[in-house]
Amino acid sequence: MPNNPPDEGNTVTQQTDDQPKALKPALESMTLLVAAVIVHDKATNRVVLLQRSENAKFAQGMWDLPVGKSEPGEPITETAVRELYEETGLTVKPESLKIAHIIHGAWGVEAPNGFLTVVFAAHEWTGEPENREPRKHSQVRWVDANSIPEAFVDTTASALHHYLNDGSEVSLDGWSAA
Repeated sequence: MPNNPPDEGNTVTQQTDDQPKALKPALESMTLLVAAVIVHDKATNRVVLLQRSENAKFAQGMWDLPVGKSEPGEPITETAVRELYEETGLTVKPESLKIAHIIHGAWGVEAPNGFLTVVFAAHEWTGEPENREPRKHSQVRWVDANSIPEAFVDTTASALHHYLNDGSEVSLDGWSAA
């Protein structure tokens, strides 16, 4: 194997004691990682939605999927499970989640450097939906999949409609066309 030096100016990870040396985080360029969950009762063709309250950080009064930010060091499936439970009281197993859609946004309210939302579908859960965060949401409930409210957060509405219609699996939001 040739011993080529690294490109000038690039930091290289070196292995020491089975642990790679950590690189300096590029926080200014970090993309926020988000998880959303489509809880879909296929037997009745209903999905669990929440309506954001007037106190929500963004999209006040709009409908949305259960969604939230990943914590540092948290696998995205655990983010989905945690956020779904925190917002709706529903419990899903991480291994039962299926990827339904991915959204790559160029900018978000809490993500000036962009966000990546992994939207999962869950067809198995325990519990009944309830509003566990009433200061953030005005309601959480089952909605007929053929009657999705129009006042819906654009990115997650697109992901939900793509999922329900077997459409594309990736959406770009806010990126200029090349």
